[in-house]
Amino acid sequence: MDYQKLFEEIKKTAILTDYSAAESELPVGRSKFGGKPHLPKDFEWFYYEGEDFDNVVKRRPLSFLAQINLQEIADYDKDNRLPHKGMLYFFYDLCTMRWGFDPKDKGCARVLYIDNPDNLQSIDFPEELDVDYILPEFALSFKSCMDLPDYEEIAERVEDLEWDSYDEERVLYGYDGMEREDVSKLLGYADLIQGDMLFECEEVSNGIYCGGIPEITEEQREKMLSASKEWELLFQMSTVSDENYELMFGDCGSIYFYIKKQDLQEKNFENVWLILQCF
Repeated sequence: MDYQKLFEEIKKTAILTDYSAAESELPVGRSKFGGKPHLPKDFEWFYYEGEDFDNVVKRRPLSFLAQINLQEIADYDKDNRLPHKGMLYFFYDLCTMRWGFDPKDKGCARVLYIDNPDNLQSIDFPEELDVDYILPEFALSFKSCMDLPDYEEIAERVEDLEWDSYDEERVLYGYDGMEREDVSKLLGYADLIQGDMLFECEEVSNGIYCGGIPEITEEQREKMLSASKEWELLFQMSTVSDENYELMFGDCGSIYFYIKKQDLQEKNFENVWLILQCF
């Protein structure tokens, strides 16, 4: 296996996010985690009906996680994967904190794209959104880096890989991802905790429950394995914390927003799927 040639073919650019607590309310339209979202005044808040940790099923408002001003990150999008104007927003139900392996989890996370960032304003949270699920405001900064997949993500999609030498070869190629901690990023490849998620996205979006071992035929599996290559990472969010606040997904985990390549190309963010993984 010529790993260096492989890496040249599959490498992507990731946009890493760094955050710091906002000292004062950020200007409307700035990229950020938390605080009140900056949206058109006619925005209708996203809701999800799901079961929480106390087994209570209820329709609840999603938490606002992040907004990205796409013009701010255009210079970092070296692969030209995202629109270079407009706003991208990420929402998730922090109360139920669904894992994404059940088709019923559809709607627990939403992504909104607005191509015209004019006429935005700070939008109040729904009254029924518990204060425990409201993030304080963090300012964001960005940098780009070369990214390569974890072994588990491509093991079944590339022949002749050797797991015991793959990580070593990545480092020799210049990959430094294993030295990063609590990484939040746009694009690139997911930092896996519990294995490949591309196949899981394809399964669950086809109505297959993935909380156990799905009963599928070998033909179905091969078909979905091939189709799973159409999914890619849109946004990974890991632990966000400072001296006064901490947001953690499960036990030191991350959430991953996945999108199909064609949908991203067409700026269609309606069918994004979220998966949570933790240690």
